[in-house]
Amino acid sequence: QVQLVESGGGLVQAGGSLRLSCAASGRSFSWYTAGWFRQAPEKEREFVAMISRSGGSTDYADSVKGRFTISRDNAKNAVYLRMNSLTPEDTAVYYCAAQRTSGSGLVPRDGFGSWGQGTQVTVSS
Repeated sequence: QVQLVESGGGLVQAGGSLRLSCAASGRSFSWYTAGWFRQAPEKEREFVAMISRSGGSTDYADSVKGRFTISRDNAKNAVYLRMNSLTPEDTAVYYCAAQRTSGSGLVPRDGFGSWGQGTQVTVSS
């Protein structure tokens, strides 16, 4: 099982940017598809983005396409989420997720089994 720790959250004004980081330990991170999810107050957790093991494939929720970019550095056992043009609707706890896979592509959005503790992102208007 891989352990995941998020960092980089905080308070930012609307229109601003943040970069979230997720540090993985316990297993070779290159075996895992990685993703980001978020949960706003009184809402269900929702998918944000995912990236394949090599970084060659990505998937984004429609609500963040063109604003957020997911990337990874397997040498550092890390995955990142660059968030631009933030709006108050992006306010949420952001969770890093990972799923070990033998394939080179992506996994189903509901197919993640390892989760971090989350980092709060608050966007003020």
